[in-house]
Order: sequence, then structure tokens, then C-alpha cells
Amino acid sequence: QVYMVESGGTSVQPGGSLRLSCAVSALTPNWEYLMWARQPPARGLEWVSNLNLRSGNQYYRDSIKGRFTINFDSAKNTLYLEMNNLKPEDTAVYYCAAGRYNVNCYHTWCYETPRGQGTQVTVSS
Repeated sequence: QVYMVESGGTSVQPGGSLRLSCAVSALTPNWEYLMWARQPPARGLEWVSNLNLRSGNQYYRDSIKGRFTINFDSAKNTLYLEMNNLKPEDTAVYYCAAGRYNVNCYHTWCYETPRGQGTQVTVSS
């Protein structure tokens, strides 16, 4: 059973930076994508970013382009989300996932790996 453990969330002021981490217990050979999703307060799940492990291609939702960067350290089996110039609308619980396909989940969890506990990011002055 694969599990993913998110960490690094905290409270930060607008314009600040954070780096989220996701420890991956194991990757199966046919899992080509790693993802980040988030759930803002009182709203449904929304896709954030995907990374293709084979090609290195990165995919981002429009509202975070140029501010967030997804990357993976294979030596540590850890996925990261570097977040800069954070805005109040980035406030959410952030989750990571893995799978075979370039999937973007909205409203409900549809990823192949189970939903973890997530890590809370709060952007507020």
C-alpha cells in the first residue's frame, strides 16, 4: 500500500513563501505522474499542479503559474511544491497524489492513491 505524507504547511503573510513536502512510501514503475491538489475553506477540491516523472513536464493551474514550482527528489522519494508570492486565495489544505495518468481532480478525490491528511496553508495578514 502506497501512502503519501504531506508536511510544511503553516501560516504566512501575503507575499511570503513556503515549501511543501510530500514523502512517498514507494513508487510503482508505471506511475508516471505526481500531483498536488488543494481544498480551500468551504469549497471543493481543486487541482494545483502535476509533474510527469519521465518527461519532466510540469502542469499548473492558471492562478499559480509563475508563483509555484513542482519538483521531485528521487533520492529522497519526496515531492515538493515551492510556493512564492502567496496570496490569501492560496489558503487551503494541500494534498499530494500519484498515478498513471495526467489527472486533474475537481470537487472530489479521483486520484489513484488514497487521500492523506494534507497540510494546512493559511495566507493572512
